[in-house]
Amino acid sequence: MRSDRVKTGMQQAPHRSLFNALGYTKEELERPLIGVVCSYNEIVPGHMNLDKIAQAVKMGVAMAGGTPVMFPAIAVCDGIAMGHIGMKYSLVTRDLIADSTEAMAMAHQFDGLVMIPNCDKNVPGLLMAAARINVPTIFVSGGPMLAGHVKGQKRSLSSMFEAVGAYAAGTMTEEDVCEFEQKVCPTCGSCSGMYTANSMNCLTEVLGMGLKGNGTIPAVYSERIQLAKHAGMQVMELVRKDIRPRDIITKEAILNALTVDMALGCSTNSMLHLPAIAHEIGMDFEIDFANGISERTPNLCHLAPAGPTYIEDLNEAGGVYAVMNELNKKNLLYTDCMTVTGKTVGENIAGCENKNPEVIRPIDNPYSETGGLAVLKGNLAPDGSVVKRSAVVEEMLVHEGPARVFDCEDDAIKAIKGGEIHAGDVVVIRYVGPKGGPGMPEMLNPTSAIAGMGLGSSVALITDGRFSGASRGASIGHVSPEAAVGGPIALVEEGDIIQIDIPNLSIRLDVPDEVLEERRAKWQPREPEVTTGYLARYASMVTSGNRGAVLEIKK
Repeated sequence: MRSDRVKTGMQQAPHRSLFNALGYTKEELERPLIGVVCSYNEIVPGHMNLDKIAQAVKMGVAMAGGTPVMFPAIAVCDGIAMGHIGMKYSLVTRDLIADSTEAMAMAHQFDGLVMIPNCDKNVPGLLMAAARINVPTIFVSGGPMLAGHVKGQKRSLSSMFEAVGAYAAGTMTEEDVCEFEQKVCPTCGSCSGMYTANSMNCLTEVLGMGLKGNGTIPAVYSERIQLAKHAGMQVMELVRKDIRPRDIITKEAILNALTVDMALGCSTNSMLHLPAIAHEIGMDFEIDFANGISERTPNLCHLAPAGPTYIEDLNEAGGVYAVMNELNKKNLLYTDCMTVTGKTVGENIAGCENKNPEVIRPIDNPYSETGGLAVLKGNLAPDGSVVKRSAVVEEMLVHEGPARVFDCEDDAIKAIKGGEIHAGDVVVIRYVGPKGGPGMPEMLNPTSAIAGMGLGSSVALITDGRFSGASRGASIGHVSPEAAVGGPIALVEEGDIIQIDIPNLSIRLDVPDEVLEERRAKWQPREPEVTTGYLARYASMVTSGNRGAVLEIKK
């Protein structure tokens, strides 16, 4: 066993003395040591139940003959961090989580790992760590929140942010906003729509790293506790059979995840996290893969914020496996990929019925013949940009309008709520990319303000930052190269005409090349906003959004 390095032989007597200090028995040390990486904390609603998940996992591990050893991973609540300096610290935690988990696992030589994440950066951070450490590993997440109910309709966090915009527009009273505030987030769990957390939890199932239901069983269901016990038991099977993450997370598994992403209509943030996970297995992930896969993958789900259904509805309809089984009817998946069940993808999804064609459209009756995400290129984004096509209204798929340029999020929000943005405008928020932010903050506040002001079907937003999975509308992010490194988005001036053509995967600045070259000659890099601490180190190492904002050492 790997853990023999810290517990077996005369040279390890000092190590065993420390295990004695922890209260471990000789019998426990004779078993495989299983690290239980628990992201429990008391600030993230999606993580407040993870202590119970961890206890269930530990019971499962012990039942199956292992010794569970728990240690923590951090997590940020994007909703609470939104709209202030805290949002700079969201994406950057993905690498902190991966690095710290690697350090703990390698320092203590665990035989296997159970990862217990739930929210936005926590899930991909632990997937990156799993691929990097490469000991038998399984995931069990905390589960999604149930949808709220306001005035007879299901609601979620995106509704809350949009309610603030509606209040600013005078179409909602303070009492209405207060009712939303009390009811949209009724339980623990990751926020109830197909936002980033639930996108990544669902894709963990697709990658083969979680058991059936990991992405969809609600946090408050007892079935979630049962799932955790089964995950604890199953990791012991992985240890016995020596099935490791890099046996499971392969190029084909990544492409499966991207395919199901298109069918589900996942968050645009998956186009940051899948490249980063791919990077850990040595796969060169070009975001252009998305367009080729989108061309042949129908969009089968319109989950909030794209539509009126929620993760709880997807769960009742058969979950992720039912979506995969629909896709497999047209041979769109690599079905020979190994998974943590010890079976292949094809074996896992066989017979998984679509129980509600209103939630999961049948493969021959999709919402659209193309997938939920699109990568747009052009002279404004030579290296690409990303849009959640499935959440864009028909009239905004092709749009042309004058640029309204802002060098920070706060100024844009003031202009939107102040009535300075009008139908037809294209709001540009720049210098908020991975380096420029630093940390590539989410733009949920401005997108929600646009929707709340009644401009969601007439105003586009373009940024070198990123969007929350709760954003909807013509929200185009990850513009690369970013403004901070002199990308074309830095050269846009107030009133320039921007042309967006999502069906033709194009985003263009209608300014002559020679004029852009004149502007480039005058452009000067901005002084970094942050010069000390982790954010400064992050900014010095981070790559662009089109590469997944991974960290690289300069050579």
